[in-house]
Amino acid sequence: MGRIFGTDGVRGLANRDLTAELAVDLSVAAAHVLGEAGAFADQRPTAVVARDTRASGEFLEAAVVAGLASAGVDVHRLGVVPTPGAAYLTALLEADMGVMISASHNPMPDNGIKFLARGGVKLDDEIEAAIEQRLHEAWDRPTGAGVGRVGDSHAGLGAYVRHLLDTLPIRLDGLRVVLDCANGATYEAAPDAFERAGAEVIAIHADPDGLNINEACGSTHLDDVRRVVVERGADVGFAFDGDADRCLAVDQNGEIVDGDQILAILALRAKREGRLVDDTVVATVMSNLGFTQAMEAAGITVRRTAVGDRYVLEAMREGGYSLGGEQSGHVIMSRHATTGDGTLTALQLAAEMASTGRTMSELGSVMERLPQVLVNVGGVDREGAKHHEIVLAEVAAAEATLGDSGRVLLRPSGTEQLVRVMVEAPTADQAHEIAEHLAGVVRTTLAL
Repeated sequence: MGRIFGTDGVRGLANRDLTAELAVDLSVAAAHVLGEAGAFADQRPTAVVARDTRASGEFLEAAVVAGLASAGVDVHRLGVVPTPGAAYLTALLEADMGVMISASHNPMPDNGIKFLARGGVKLDDEIEAAIEQRLHEAWDRPTGAGVGRVGDSHAGLGAYVRHLLDTLPIRLDGLRVVLDCANGATYEAAPDAFERAGAEVIAIHADPDGLNINEACGSTHLDDVRRVVVERGADVGFAFDGDADRCLAVDQNGEIVDGDQILAILALRAKREGRLVDDTVVATVMSNLGFTQAMEAAGITVRRTAVGDRYVLEAMREGGYSLGGEQSGHVIMSRHATTGDGTLTALQLAAEMASTGRTMSELGSVMERLPQVLVNVGGVDREGAKHHEIVLAEVAAAEATLGDSGRVLLRPSGTEQLVRVMVEAPTADQAHEIAEHLAGVVRTTLAL
């Protein structure tokens, strides 16, 4: 069987790629692998299971719970909870494992299954590979008192919201905030947390019906939150994705504040307060050069990783760093969370506004985004982008032209015969010109 785990669990079209049968088998295999790895400490294991608002999450939750209980794992069903809430509650309840059923920002027909280890952290690649190898194997099934028991943990969401509020250094009284909940997993948690913190909340896309998650809303569709911020005279807007592990912001003028700007704001605050470990922030290779320049000017080192929040997390753990994130709005604050948390990010940004008296546009101006152009070139030998002499020579020539004022990145896709050409330059015209030229070189030179 080919590899089914991606960078963020197992994901696919629900009931076609991701079936109830596969969900059962994955859960059984995960229980066996984690048990044999010593994760259960020779005691009766427990798991928490959460999901986002997709209709398919209902049958997949039932399948995951059935698989775990049949393998002798006691299960606490959390219901609809954000991914970072599931991670937090896995640790709080001292569960041996956690499961989140979500496809994040993907369209509603997709879904996914993400496993968490004790403490609410993502599984290592080796554990995921072992789970894949154990799929469909014969096994001795427990009977009688040996089967797992299943119950509902109704207080989980409230505990997560209290945790979020405990991270705030200041109340948010006087702030008018628009929250685009993407009809997803934080439709209750985010408005509740902001209201309890004292903010005036205008919640939009907070009425999930199982079918409307991420539909023209949330962090991948910002038009509505931008419009409502301006129309209602709000101080700031925040938009989440379906499982609320990411967040993007909108300032009082309806202008987007992206993940790089958010990370810059939080890094500068952490450095000011002496909480930025080794004065270092972790970001991916896709972060804007303007972010790096702003951080260097502030005496902050940027450690870059491959694209994906799991790689950001790995680098943070390896170096013991306290802050990292992606342009997409995944921000990880290890002091408060084991994964990206969109609601936490939004609360911390609002707290910075409240404590400094600065607007979101003022805070976002800490860095200047260089024009960035991304061109996807399909039907090519993706590996050739790493070593073909003509391609490398053209990239070197473009880098020489840009000097310190820009950047070129050729990134092979991890799943398709595709090369992504990214160029940053002082002007949009120059970025487009260089990107299209390099895309043409890749298309001609590496054609299959």
